[in-house]
Amino acid sequence: MRRRWLLLAVILSAPPGCDNVKWGGVDVRLQAPSTAARGVPDSAAEAVPETVLPPLPTGPILLAGERNGDRATLTVVGEVRGDGLGALPTEAQAPGFLEHFTRTLLAPGTELVLFAEGVRVGRLTVTETAVDSGSCQPRAQVTGVVELVPGASRASRLLALTDSAARRREWGSFQIQETAYDQRAGSIALATQAIRQLGLAWPPSLVEARGDVHSFRMADAPGPSVAATFLLADRLAVAEPGAGAYALFVVGTFQGGAYQSSYLGYRPTAQGKGAPRYFAHLDWDGDGDTEILLDVFGARTRWFASLGQRGEAWFQTFQDPCGTPER
Repeated sequence: MRRRWLLLAVILSAPPGCDNVKWGGVDVRLQAPSTAARGVPDSAAEAVPETVLPPLPTGPILLAGERNGDRATLTVVGEVRGDGLGALPTEAQAPGFLEHFTRTLLAPGTELVLFAEGVRVGRLTVTETAVDSGSCQPRAQVTGVVELVPGASRASRLLALTDSAARRREWGSFQIQETAYDQRAGSIALATQAIRQLGLAWPPSLVEARGDVHSFRMADAPGPSVAATFLLADRLAVAEPGAGAYALFVVGTFQGGAYQSSYLGYRPTAQGKGAPRYFAHLDWDGDGDTEILLDVFGARTRWFASLGQRGEAWFQTFQDPCGTPER
């Protein structure tokens, strides 16, 4: 590159009587024009790259909650993935994901398909969104207007799916499954068997230790099943347990004229409190087998878990990561 020199002609005048002239020369530098000179705002020069959020779930979203009159509030459980459920990214893992997820998939006007007692019972139209801070991690929560078929007016605990395919499911015959003497007696027999099998301390009274008992009927089952929670030195709530406390959860299926154990869950509070109760059942993945949603109570918070079927037995298919027992 050919260099071009700038010739500076300098005429110096000195006041009379000065014999010497001192000067420092000329310093010439080349630099890019400032952002202001280019017409670029300062904020653009300091812009930070936008945070990249995880992709939104593509499978159906399962929600759970309760109805109060013609309205219901439902909390997001997770994404239906194959035969199980998957947890969504938390705010700690991906700040901003919760708001993005709610705004995109559960905005006001969104319609959800409602289920109760294992069958489709109506729909909910979202009117409000919020964050459920009562769970072990912040969750999306919606409130909306409920429309139920006439025969389902007694439905209180509800499950919901966002999947459009759920709208094509056939309407089932809704029926409240009352918990009768046979189911209550069956739950006591199952708890007695479990306590002996595990060598646990006996509660003063098994009837008083039973924190919850619920019967439910699956399609084509010969009789109602039963699920029950038994607690020692504890209660079925978000509360600190007593010394030596434990939670025992049993599920029994009616076989051969009696209730046979099909699931046994035991958790001592030495591993951190985790007391489950039956919340609802539904074939939410559409594979023909029923799943059970559990509402689990800890010492300071609560979370969800689920059970799936394998033959006549049940097994755990999902638990919120924050509910994992301490080792």
